[in-house]
Amino acid sequence: MDKLYFDDIAEHTVAEFGSFEMTQDEIIRFAKAYDPQSFHTEPLPPPGSAFPKLIASGWNTAAATMRMLVENWIVKCHVFPSPGIDELRYVRPVFPGDILRVRLSVIAKRKSASKPDRGIVNCRVETLNQNGEVVLAFKSIEFLKVKPA
Repeated sequence: MDKLYFDDIAEHTVAEFGSFEMTQDEIIRFAKAYDPQSFHTEPLPPPGSAFPKLIASGWNTAAATMRMLVENWIVKCHVFPSPGIDELRYVRPVFPGDILRVRLSVIAKRKSASKPDRGIVNCRVETLNQNGEVVLAFKSIEFLKVKPA
């Protein structure tokens, strides 16, 4: 399969892809390593906990989202390292057993003024659960290689 260049990406393109089951073990393992709050690490959080049920860390959800982006989108494009993301939001809690997928929407694109070998693609990334509800959202800035002449 040929990889996509900046020139191949159209504004307003929407793609949905990926499947990631957020298991109880995954939630607890990640949280113990990176976000050890009781509602992320305890199957039954203690009384008075900030959330009464086990939920995934937002960072865990973001990491799962990144994995789905790499496996289903980034691997298909001629990309340069990204300068980052904006407006990261944890919209809804993610529970054990939730099946996540990604919806990527290209909201704008332009050629780089300073680096003619690349273009800038602005995307809206949303992570959805099995009910189609948005659980995480952010804006992504991607640099893609311009198609050689």
